[in-house]
Amino acid sequence: QVLLVESGGGLVQPGGSLRLSCVASGFRPGYRFSMYAMSWYRQAPGKEREWVAGIISNGRITKYTDSVKDRFTISRDDSRNTLDLQMNGLKSKDTAVYYCNARLGTGDVWGQGTQVTVSS
Repeated sequence: QVLLVESGGGLVQPGGSLRLSCVASGFRPGYRFSMYAMSWYRQAPGKEREWVAGIISNGRITKYTDSVKDRFTISRDDSRNTLDLQMNGLKSKDTAVYYCNARLGTGDVWGQGTQVTVSS
C-alpha cells in the first residue's frame, strides 16, 4: 500500500512563502514513484476539496489552477520519491489543508494533509 506523508505546512503572513513536501513509500514490486501522476489538492473550511496543481509521470508537464498560477510551483524528484509545492505570494484565500495525491490508472492515494494558514 502506497503511503504519502506531507510536511511543510504552517502559519505564514500574507505575501510570504512556504514549501510543502510529500514523501511516498510502500510501492509494490514492479511499481515505483515515477509511474504516478502526482497532484496537490486543498480543502478550505466549509468548502470542497479542490485540485491545485499537477505534474505528470515524466515531470515535463505541469498544470495549475488559475488562482495559483505564477505563484505556486510543483516539482518532483523521482530519485527521492518526493513531490514538492513551492508557494510564494501567499494570500489569505490560500488557507486550507493541503493534500498530496498519487494516481496510477484509476487508483488514487491520498496523504493525511498539512495545514497552511495565511494570516497577519
